Amino acid sequence: MSEALSPFTKQQLLPQEETLEILKHKRQLYIGVPKETTYQENRICLTPDAVSALVSNGHKVLIESGAGKGARFSDKDYSEAGAEITKDTAKVFSCPMVLKVEPPSLEQIKLLNPQALLISALQLKTQDKKYFEALASKRITALAFEFIKDEDGTYPAVRSLSEIAGTASVLIAAELLSNSPNSSGLMFGNISGVPPVEVVILGAGTVGEYAARSAIGLGAGIKVFDNSITKLRRIQSNLGRPLFTSTIQPKNLTKALRRCDVVIGAVRGIDRAPVVVSDHMIQHMKKGAVIIDVSIDMGGCFETSEVTSHKQPTYTKHGVIHYCVPNIPARYSRTASISISNIFMPYLMKIAEDGGIENSLRFDKGLKNGLYFYHGILTNKSVGEWFDLKHSDINLLIF
Repeated sequence: MSEALSPFTKQQLLPQEETLEILKHKRQLYIGVPKETTYQENRICLTPDAVSALVSNGHKVLIESGAGKGARFSDKDYSEAGAEITKDTAKVFSCPMVLKVEPPSLEQIKLLNPQALLISALQLKTQDKKYFEALASKRITALAFEFIKDEDGTYPAVRSLSEIAGTASVLIAAELLSNSPNSSGLMFGNISGVPPVEVVILGAGTVGEYAARSAIGLGAGIKVFDNSITKLRRIQSNLGRPLFTSTIQPKNLTKALRRCDVVIGAVRGIDRAPVVVSDHMIQHMKKGAVIIDVSIDMGGCFETSEVTSHKQPTYTKHGVIHYCVPNIPARYSRTASISISNIFMPYLMKIAEDGGIENSLRFDKGLKNGLYFYHGILTNKSVGEWFDLKHSDINLLIF
């Protein structure tokens, strides 16, 4: 009688296997990662760990042999992570999605398949009109990772590389201060009874903040100069301690430069970094002092700055050692590669889950900000005005 009244059958009351929901990816990605050919570019945009995560989610990754060598990642590392390795450069560039650190050359653009998706840096100041015409002829969709915005409105790629450059500038200065032939033989460090090294930092942005953080950690005394009171206030707040801060006034700056052992230039401009330190000011600096011009990729903020390379990074002028290498993060290729990979990977996963780049652009304003070409149509107003090219609003192309 009780069985007849039961709302469940005997079969339904028996233990059942648990059915787990399996997430189905709407789009499988086929990603090509070519070897960087730009001079002294040792970074790669995906680490083996990132490749493993992508492959385990059903995506395919094709990597050119030796692409990770500069960042100390071997072909074996990538192969074990699930990537396919090839020596055929053309095959890598023929993938539907191509990831690069540096923008592709005109010869490399010829290898891209029509309608491909390119994600790389744009480096607008180094480009010419032919680059954009070549992308248009192939109807390429292109994203510049330095223009991609985060949820809080910041640029994650630029910030990560700026953090590396800021920290590296102090480490490089410490090495030059003690090891260079014309150096003063000083050591960064708060040694009892020895006056600490004096560091002047020009610019209170991300580079300046991380340079200050590293210098303080090594026991140096620092002075930060910037014309933005908001930035000076923020750097003190972020570092959690009172600092010597000042606007860039010739009298205060000249006095600080005469006493300092290291100057780190991290001042940015719109088209070019402003020249903040004159030749005359440098003539009155200590002999054996060190200048690290992080702004050299935008022309440099010291009048005496000249571009150098990682192979021959320094020169001496007025008895002051100058370090003016444009691509400082490439010196720490593995750290920089992990940093870039951490930014790329979540976006790649999101593109796949959204069902393709079109849907991601439709719903992600930050990703849309990095777009400068959509199926061969220029969508970036700044690029259009800079090179006198016709451009369209992306919101009119994606509904």
